[in-house]
Amino acid sequence: MFALRLSLLTRSSRVVMGRQQTLGKFFAMPSSTKAPPPQQASLQEMWKKEPPKPVASKSDSDAMEVDAPEEQKGTTLSAYIECVVSSVPVQVAESSKREASPVPPPAESSKRKQSPVSETPESVEPKASTARVAVSPKAKKRRIIESDDETEANAPPTSSPDLAATSSLPTKIRKKRSASPPPKAPSPKRKAKAVSTTTKNAGIESESEAEMSSSEKGEEEVEMEEEDEEEVATDKASTTKTAQVALLKRDDVDIEGGWKVGAPVPYAALAKTFSLIEATTKRLEKNAILTSFLSLVIQRSAKNDPTSLLQAVYLCINRLSPDYVGIELGIGESILVKAIGESTGRSVALIKADLKKEGDLGLVAMNSKNNQKTLFKPKPLTVPYVFSNLREIALTSGNASQAKKVSIITKLLAACQDFEAKYIVRSLEGKLRIGNAERSVLVALAQAAVLAERERSPKKWSQDQLVARLEEGTNIMRSVYSELPTYDQVIPALLEFGIDGVREKCKLTPGVPLKPMLAKPTKAIGEVLDRFENKRFTCEYKYDGERAQVHKLEDGTVAVFSRNSEDMSKKYPDLVDQLPKCIKESTKSFVLDSEAVAFDRSNGKLMPFQELSRRKRKDVKVEDITVKVCLFAFDLLYLNGESLLQLPLSRRRELLREHFTVVPGEFDFAKSSDGETTDEIQGFLEESVKDGCEGLMVKMLDTDASFYEPSRRSVNWLKLKKDYLAGVGDSLDLVVVGGYYGKGKRTNVYGAFLLACYDSDSEEFQTICKIGTGFSEEMLQTHYDTLKPLEVAKPRGDIKVGGAKPDIWFEPKVVWEVLTADLSLSPIYTAAQGLVEDRGISLRFPRFLRIRDDKNVDDATGPEQIAEMYERQALATKGKKGKGGDGDDGFW
Repeated sequence: MFALRLSLLTRSSRVVMGRQQTLGKFFAMPSSTKAPPPQQASLQEMWKKEPPKPVASKSDSDAMEVDAPEEQKGTTLSAYIECVVSSVPVQVAESSKREASPVPPPAESSKRKQSPVSETPESVEPKASTARVAVSPKAKKRRIIESDDETEANAPPTSSPDLAATSSLPTKIRKKRSASPPPKAPSPKRKAKAVSTTTKNAGIESESEAEMSSSEKGEEEVEMEEEDEEEVATDKASTTKTAQVALLKRDDVDIEGGWKVGAPVPYAALAKTFSLIEATTKRLEKNAILTSFLSLVIQRSAKNDPTSLLQAVYLCINRLSPDYVGIELGIGESILVKAIGESTGRSVALIKADLKKEGDLGLVAMNSKNNQKTLFKPKPLTVPYVFSNLREIALTSGNASQAKKVSIITKLLAACQDFEAKYIVRSLEGKLRIGNAERSVLVALAQAAVLAERERSPKKWSQDQLVARLEEGTNIMRSVYSELPTYDQVIPALLEFGIDGVREKCKLTPGVPLKPMLAKPTKAIGEVLDRFENKRFTCEYKYDGERAQVHKLEDGTVAVFSRNSEDMSKKYPDLVDQLPKCIKESTKSFVLDSEAVAFDRSNGKLMPFQELSRRKRKDVKVEDITVKVCLFAFDLLYLNGESLLQLPLSRRRELLREHFTVVPGEFDFAKSSDGETTDEIQGFLEESVKDGCEGLMVKMLDTDASFYEPSRRSVNWLKLKKDYLAGVGDSLDLVVVGGYYGKGKRTNVYGAFLLACYDSDSEEFQTICKIGTGFSEEMLQTHYDTLKPLEVAKPRGDIKVGGAKPDIWFEPKVVWEVLTADLSLSPIYTAAQGLVEDRGISLRFPRFLRIRDDKNVDDATGPEQIAEMYERQALATKGKKGKGGDGDDGFW
């Protein structure tokens, strides 16, 4: 009799609960599970009770309660989000694995399968949901979100696309939900817990869909969407992860008690941020930490006051002004050692001994300061105070300037606490060594501005809206900064007008040099023809000189900038004097891209770059100049108040020739040819070499592919040098980091050198080869005289050494251009390690070409370019068409 009653009760339950009854077959309630608190409904109660009557909506905290093991009961919302963040990449794979499970699922509505948000075990990693917690693999549980919408008789349960679930799902799964029928508005009484917003929509199933087999539909859906959505899921998950971690990290980067709105930013908060960034190797986590700090600065800045954010950003990129202003630190080691000694009471000998042991003067300063006993706690440092003192140090010159610098540094170090001394000394040295490049700072700034915008918005944002806005904001900031690379103008506009307004307010402006467009190397004319097949292109001489960006302002001021945005007007006073002769009256303001080339006016011939490098770099007087310069213009970027970046090259070239006139020996247009056959290009290449040029620049002429792209190394510009035809495809700009003592004729000089490339993302130098060929005796003596003052006992902390063992190490200050016959994998060197294989890449038979005085060590060839060159070479060796260079790359 009891069995019969139990059977009738079970059947009745099936009618009331619909398909939810099948959960009982798979998820049994453990005997050890304690009774839930009054406000929480356990799964067992859900299975037994009748459909609920409409009641007042539950609180947000109630909606988050889940049936969990004992040890999980106290898990906080913060911990849930931590789980989400840490498991984003795993969820998609785990989801696919469950959906492909051989265990036959119960017959369900197809709508339920299409809306994986409501199917925890088959769609989401249990450990990764804000509304679900980890359970034993042997006893997985399914949570049913109950709401007033489920009171309809015999109605199947609705999916619950609440934002809390959305934020914890991989993008792939969130995208699948869009395939469901248009959702209807939910009952106003229904609520579900979210990170910061409430549920707005809930999907309603139709009876006809309920008749279909969800298992068949689900398997078909996975097969169709798995492949094409995987990549999108990864990209969006990265953006989502950065934003979520940034919100969680605010407490980590904040100091105890925080600081008031409008108050100066404590330097302790910035030092703490640097320490957290340095402690992790994960790029997304670095970005998230910096985003957290910058969002705090924005949140607590006084209205219409961009100073706090501006100074914080400058300290993050270790600069005090835009590049073209030329305010630099780079304080010498001896001054810093003296200042550390005076501020801590230690002898110079002890500090030098510690430096030899640690290899990091910042670490020595921190340890010395923390071991010092003080009678009272100094007044906390602030970002404005540190910034103004660093600027004063950089601007100090003249008599007794060294003593004054030591005095200021000593005063700063005396007030330092915890990590502060470490990063102040590193700032003074010119290298923070935390592995956070400027491009990362720009991304963090954009994301912090978006998060601030979201907090001010009266409407709640969905997770998808946030992700889309973060991506849009990042792209806008990159575009704006490449055209107008000065935070002095970008940050005030960003705070006043927001992400959308900054594009209108910050555009290419004469007087502010933009980042130049660069070309990709190519090895053969055939590659050029393949790239520009059926398209109009032009070939121009690639002059052997120095890139010069010439600006004329409305007031008539003329300035010349290098490819690094350094002001070269004082280096080329003769060029500034020559320009008015070649400018037509109709030309009021302009930005010109050109090449400054050494020119012999007696015979009208071009001279090599080595002659140009003989010119003085400072305090140049026109009457003392012996090496004359001719300017060869090849592009016009701005004219009479209008930016030309979005015009085709053919039109920009027409305007260039309309508004400027040739002055023999002083100003000319780059020689060009529009030939389209191999023979024509070959003939023009040979002609350029005969005229003293490096080779050719091949550029797209029409369509939007010919637009000028600041700060990008684009496939729409290709360079074809004479050396490329027999070599590996490009010369490399490498940094000298070590030396080997010479033997025989080279006894009194360095006989060979250790070179390295520079990784701007990790801010480290990666060793690539030992070079000993291409040097004359005179050249070796010159190198010895240059490098001897840079000798150090052990490698700097930002040099990734590998197995290289030079006799002496150098401060990374000197850049050389080097040509190589081949590239190979090496267990000794560390260049591009992990990009192609676990081993690094080295140069075979490297040959010295010249010193690159026009480049900083930050502009040296990067590991990505080296890896690309190796892959192109490997493909060419196999007789296949090279794929390297099919995509753009650049500073961002």
